[in-house]
Amino acid sequence: MEGITLLIAVVALIIAILAYQRTGGITELRQQLESKTSSPDLKKQIEALGAMTEALREKTADALDRLEKMIRKTEKGE
Repeated sequence: MEGITLLIAVVALIIAILAYQRTGGITELRQQLESKTSSPDLKKQIEALGAMTEALREKTADALDRLEKMIRKTEKGE
């Protein structure tokens, strides 16, 4: 049961990330910053947010890979 709950949570996280990217995400923020003169500190924060988003995407992909391997092992064992 915990495996199904984890899978649902991961799928919901992926859907949220995709929805965020589809609505513009970091790209839209960068374009708005480029069009307006803003402080360098704000630009640094947005770049940091972009890096954190990319790191989260990679960690999510790794977690899904491990989950897939775990599920395939349990299917073979049954």
